Amino acid sequence: MKKAVLLGPPELLAGAYPPELRLRLSQLVSLAPAEIPPDSWREHRADLARTEFIFSTWGMPSLDEDFLAAAPALKAVFYAAGTVKSFATPAAAKRDIIICAAAEANSLPVAEYCLAVILLSLKNFWPYTTQKPSEKYTKVPGQPPGVYGATIGLVSLGAVGRRLADLLANHEVRVIVHDPYLSPEDAARHHTTLCPMDELFRTADVVSLHTPWIPETEGLIRGELIRAMKHGATFINTSRGAVVDEAGLCEALRDRPDLTAILDVTYPEPPSADSPLRTLPNVILTPHIAGSMGNEVARLGWRMLDEAERLLDGRPLRHRIDYARLPLMA
Repeated sequence: MKKAVLLGPPELLAGAYPPELRLRLSQLVSLAPAEIPPDSWREHRADLARTEFIFSTWGMPSLDEDFLAAAPALKAVFYAAGTVKSFATPAAAKRDIIICAAAEANSLPVAEYCLAVILLSLKNFWPYTTQKPSEKYTKVPGQPPGVYGATIGLVSLGAVGRRLADLLANHEVRVIVHDPYLSPEDAARHHTTLCPMDELFRTADVVSLHTPWIPETEGLIRGELIRAMKHGATFINTSRGAVVDEAGLCEALRDRPDLTAILDVTYPEPPSADSPLRTLPNVILTPHIAGSMGNEVARLGWRMLDEAERLLDGRPLRHRIDYARLPLMA
């Protein structure tokens, strides 16, 4: 049996690899009895020296030269979380270390969060949350679009965007998307229509951002795009805060109190103590909760168990990371 370890913060490993999953895992590989905390992996060199498979989650240490020298037998990392950019390295690519990640599974709760926010936005839900229950409710100016026939704009159709587009297909809405890497045929497969960025912001009742944070996308969403949105429109960001020019966003929201921004991510995160995002009445902040949490985290571990079974059986892997595409990934 392949030698394997669980490596990660104990409290996060507990969620990603619950007892039933660990039992299945122990039947598949020879699992070291002790978990390895990421900040003390150097103290576990004896276990790492024999390790062929690592099962991890958020907190995986970098696969740099130092770590790889301590794990000469390492063949694969199964990462029960999303982005691998914090630990996938050229050194790991040179060693041809297989990295499988549960980003696809983690995209589902993000898409579900966005769907819930979108449906509430189309009812003008958010402005009413700022009114005190003891007061007489003041009708929000303008007619809410409602769900039927509304236009939803998605910026980028990666894993989360695709999931969200497929969920929106169950509702009678029009979905438009801006993604320079997407063909019209691929857009149609996910019940969407390609659209220029400016037009998307002008015409959508709700805009949901799913663009990865790479150097080319920093500050991509400018204040003038927000300022051009329809009366009463909503902007949602569950991607990364740095993709948005937050100073421009704040200026636009000051000038357009009819707009609402729902931000699950900011830059920095959380916002600085003096950030206008904390005080603008038309900004709603959530603390990066769109991704997997609670019972949802175990789904990520089960996906990685399935990948390990596939690798051992010689079947095609479903969630292997392509190092060549890493610069474009979230």
